[in-house]
Amino acid sequence: MKIGLVDVDSHNFPNLCLMKLSAYHKGRGHHVEWWRPEGRYDLVYKSRVFTDTYSKDTIAVTNAEQVVSGGTGYGTGPDLPAEMEHSRPDYAMYPQFPDTAYGFLSRGCPRNCGFCIVSGKEGRKSVHTADLSEFWNGQREIKLMDANLLACPDHERLIEQLAQSRAWVDFSQGLDIRLITPDNVALLNRVRTKAVHFAWDNPREDLTGYFRRFLELTAIKSDRRRRVYVLTNYNSTHEQDLYRVETLRGMGYDPYVMVYDRPSAPPATRRLQRWVNNKRIFYAVAKFADYAPTRKEAT
Repeated sequence: MKIGLVDVDSHNFPNLCLMKLSAYHKGRGHHVEWWRPEGRYDLVYKSRVFTDTYSKDTIAVTNAEQVVSGGTGYGTGPDLPAEMEHSRPDYAMYPQFPDTAYGFLSRGCPRNCGFCIVSGKEGRKSVHTADLSEFWNGQREIKLMDANLLACPDHERLIEQLAQSRAWVDFSQGLDIRLITPDNVALLNRVRTKAVHFAWDNPREDLTGYFRRFLELTAIKSDRRRRVYVLTNYNSTHEQDLYRVETLRGMGYDPYVMVYDRPSAPPATRRLQRWVNNKRIFYAVAKFADYAPTRKEAT
């Protein structure tokens, strides 16, 4: 069979589903390639993570016997069959992201936040779905995509696997600050990570006590490595957004503004995002300049 793959988003981030499909079909002796309008295909997979707001599907596939479209960008359709879901991703499909593993150790989230589809799609309980060895094979970096790892009953054992890997781990979707304990922070302190991410999404929920507690337990001393996603344009006022940003900074965290449904966001929210996120870049450059050798010192 000749298989074609279409990454509809093309957002400079590997499509995990397509990498698993590629591995599955190659393992059965099929020819797999990125879809092209020339030639004929037996089967073409189109995968999309984002909806029309951010990623419109304008790709018409007319040269295939069968076309299968899937991913959250098309709705909450069926999951991959188990034999595909548990295939080790074919990282060769994205050579521009070398030496990096991508995957999930758990699926689901009990929070059921209105802006997030995870609870509806994966369930309102975080459950262990894979061990690290399923998608990691010695790569230098691991991009973990779990929605709420700390809510998984097996999370301490899974964090132990990450620690033992000695790879650099990016908890890309963030960790739930409300589920921090002395025991799991002690494990997180053993994980090699460039930064740890949390989120403060609901302005009516006071999370300051949790953030202060983490500061008492963590081995991460730099505020630039303690990052917090701040959701805006979703049931919050500009004053509430600004309060969370400034409160986090005051406690020693690095806020990163996320805008829900950005095309509908008011100008003040967009300006806040630019101001906060550009300020992060400015501080990073300034810090580098503080430690960078002068021309005389470098010679």
